[in-house]
Amino acid sequence: MIQSMTGFGMVTLELPSKKITIEIKSLNSKQLDLTSRISPVYREKEMQIRNEMLQALERGKTEVVINVEGVDKESFARINLSVIESYYEQIKTLSEKLHIPVPVDWFPTLLRMPDVIKNNMTETDETEWELVHNAIHEAIKQLIHFRMQEGAMLQNIFEQKIANITALLAQIEPYENERVDKLKNRISDNLKKFSDIEYDSGRFEQELFYYIEKFDINEEKTRLQNHLLYFTDTMHNESSQGKKLGFIVQEIGREINTLGSKSNHVEIQKIVVRMKDELEQIKEQVLNVL
Repeated sequence: MIQSMTGFGMVTLELPSKKITIEIKSLNSKQLDLTSRISPVYREKEMQIRNEMLQALERGKTEVVINVEGVDKESFARINLSVIESYYEQIKTLSEKLHIPVPVDWFPTLLRMPDVIKNNMTETDETEWELVHNAIHEAIKQLIHFRMQEGAMLQNIFEQKIANITALLAQIEPYENERVDKLKNRISDNLKKFSDIEYDSGRFEQELFYYIEKFDINEEKTRLQNHLLYFTDTMHNESSQGKKLGFIVQEIGREINTLGSKSNHVEIQKIVVRMKDELEQIKEQVLNVL
């Protein structure tokens, strides 16, 4: 079953003094490219979060955001009045002793001093972390579910495009005998232009067989059919198959290109162009497969 690399998950956790929002989103990437914006309250858990996401998500350009909001006034960052008063008195005393002018604007000076801002949400206990940890896992599950839904849509597209290429391949057969007949007639017509020159009929047959073999496309058709079946089998029966499907698509493209170069027939070349169009649409979407 195909799984897309595009996904999104969000969980909101309401605690007595905090509202915690966890968002995880991912897009396609060759490997897991993980960025995080985690509230300082849970910063010490960042490595654990990253390791668990690495195991669960495998690939994708992924961003995790953990935001914490205070529910009541006491939960917000507060100005520590007693600390500001202490700094104020100390600066005034230093100014008098050292004969240095006091600041013209006190607020910027005092608010930059250490420990002036007091945050009541800087600590967390194990009980709270367990709740947050479970919420992170739920967000990951939502993202994976989203990926699977997107993957199902991609699988439908691929099945349709592979079926279209298979049907186009079958349309080539009626033109193959016509190619051989045209080749024989063209060579015979060219020889008639030199009616006064004798030629070896045996050698003529050898040359004819050589050209027929040169333009034979049975091997390419067989290999293309096998690649199409291999793509479908891999899509249905293997996990994390994005890179492998990409390689199979390259092989399908090579066989289609060879069919076009060897076809020597207008109608077959038209069919080849339509095959390339179907394959191009597969190439665009297979980049998003996990």
